Amino acid sequence: MKIDLHKIKIAEVVKDYNDSAEEGVTAFGGKLDIRPKYQREFVYKPEQRNAVINTVQNQFPLNVMYWIENSAGNYELLDGQQRTLSICQYVNGDYSINDRYFHNLTKEEKDQILNYELMIYFCDGTDKERIKWFEIINTAGEKLTPQELLNAVYTGPWLSDAKLKFSKSNCAAYLLANDGGQLVGGSPIRQEYLETALSWINNGDIAGYMAKHQHDKNANELWQYFQDAIAWTRKTFPEYRREMVNVNWGELFNKFKDKKLNASKLETEIKVLMQDEDVTKKSGIYPYVLTEDEKYLNIRAFTDKQKREAYERQKGICSHCKGENKKKKWEIEEMEADHITPWHEGGKTISANCQMLCKNCNRTKSGK
Repeated sequence: MKIDLHKIKIAEVVKDYNDSAEEGVTAFGGKLDIRPKYQREFVYKPEQRNAVINTVQNQFPLNVMYWIENSAGNYELLDGQQRTLSICQYVNGDYSINDRYFHNLTKEEKDQILNYELMIYFCDGTDKERIKWFEIINTAGEKLTPQELLNAVYTGPWLSDAKLKFSKSNCAAYLLANDGGQLVGGSPIRQEYLETALSWINNGDIAGYMAKHQHDKNANELWQYFQDAIAWTRKTFPEYRREMVNVNWGELFNKFKDKKLNASKLETEIKVLMQDEDVTKKSGIYPYVLTEDEKYLNIRAFTDKQKREAYERQKGICSHCKGENKKKKWEIEEMEADHITPWHEGGKTISANCQMLCKNCNRTKSGK
């Protein structure tokens, strides 16, 4: 990683400052991309923003900032976005401190701010080096999300187009996933919709997909996949419930999109499970009805009281091996609770259906 330190006056940095809302923010004579389309909206609180200006006015040092230089001789702000925006917005007259805007200051006070030198590192390196460096410098302040870290590395036409579809307020992905009930959680501008779509399409390997498609002309493949996944979900589970927002629909779509499924039959099973008090994770019902894997449901566990009742009733003897495993009586800590009639066969998590097994028997018992 090549890193060069430069001292740049605020007057130079704020030159030609332009905020185009979600389309990005530029300054430094138009050569600095302060907030590329892949970055989040301004998130500093007023007191944090004011503290930046007070630091400058008192000539105290600000933390160093990092810019990435591209092949065209322009720069993208790698770290220091919030501080830079605080400065630009104040000089631009967007807010006041103690009822004094920048234009209310004396010439001496203005010059003191404009002549303040910012410590800025110009960085260059491979994608891997940039990711590592970004992770290191992102340990304090307003932390970026993992997706924002990847966006800072895999810039290009693909990412710009993906942001239009997945990262703007009321973007196409947000409107699609919320039409008829919310299926995807999070905020588009914090890159959570993009992160979800990427995780779905490439089975969790987000960086791998972005690296492969970084220089594609557009993100049409990802957008089409997302539309297909949402359409499949609506068709397969037409009855909306709020728990659906917490389901990994991409995982289910990838596995079952080509299988014939009976939506009415699935809905009947879902209704029963939604009323089952033993099912503590209701969102897990959706993957369960397709996979029949109980791990998704978090079946309610027996209470300590129920375990003690069964233990005393059995007098510490495992009801499965009945002492054949070298030991007739076990301490309660050496045993585990088990459903006599398995949950999937209708057994409930009640005292009458609780038995204590030695750990070996419980873990080898059929149906577990």
